Amino acid sequence: MDVRALQTLRAVRTQGGVTAAAAVLHLTPSAVSQQLAALSREAGVPLTERIGRGLRLTAAGEALAEAAVDVAVAVERARAACAAFLERPEGTVRVSAFQSGAQLLLPPLLTRVRELGGITVECSDEDVALDEFPALTDRVDVVVAHRPDGTQWPAPGLRVVPLLREPLDVAVPRDHPLAGRSRVRPGDLVDEDWIAVREGFPVATVLAAVAAGSGTAPRITHRINDFSVVEALVAAGHGISLLPRFTRGGHPGVRLLPLAGVRAGRQVDALLRPDTAERLVVRRVLDALVDVAAEAAGG
Repeated sequence: MDVRALQTLRAVRTQGGVTAAAAVLHLTPSAVSQQLAALSREAGVPLTERIGRGLRLTAAGEALAEAAVDVAVAVERARAACAAFLERPEGTVRVSAFQSGAQLLLPPLLTRVRELGGITVECSDEDVALDEFPALTDRVDVVVAHRPDGTQWPAPGLRVVPLLREPLDVAVPRDHPLAGRSRVRPGDLVDEDWIAVREGFPVATVLAAVAAGSGTAPRITHRINDFSVVEALVAAGHGISLLPRFTRGGHPGVRLLPLAGVRAGRQVDALLRPDTAERLVVRRVLDALVDVAAEAAGG
């Protein structure tokens, strides 16, 4: 079977359709459909079926897409076996990170990788809803993503490398009545105006846990995903918020208060496709990223 066609089948599954898969693979939808048709003929069974105006994999298609992962891993493992004999493996590794994680991790990562020589890292900032991070691995080698405490990624089969846990603290203005406290409990935050991130993002899930601890729904007055903007609004007295302890901007008009009575934090992970994780240059970048994250967390 054609390895590229198997890759296309995997992309249709992870991206949820032909058009999205074509965009990731830099192909036309027609080319994707032709590859799927040829693969189906070779397999001897239908691999896709029509659902309305879209296309989904049949049970046979799902099974072959799963088996295609093993094929891709074996191919990359073979390439890595040869690359191990190079004095200085060379290549390009694409890394994405959500915005605050990018600010914390990418500058020192680039510095470390530059010292290795031979590896080019191409960075991008990708802050998406929680369930959209796994699909990024089809076009990005290493995806730095975040999830709320106690949750797992909704994509079995991905390689997940824990990087650090970052506590989320309550951000209040310096002149707020609670600003003198060493910590606060959810019950202390009833009747406050909240500045929250958009629904579906990890910090929103943590705010829901805080609300459950207080027994009242939070009064959300603004939804802002850029933490630097959130800090400016908090400092100006327009509400309180949850901010990450390591990656907030350090605005002098904001005081961070640890939360007691609820586990408030996010886990930062590196997500990779299992075949991508076999590439030697990717492994070297990942090792550097793990070291950088340990230093950022005070390890």
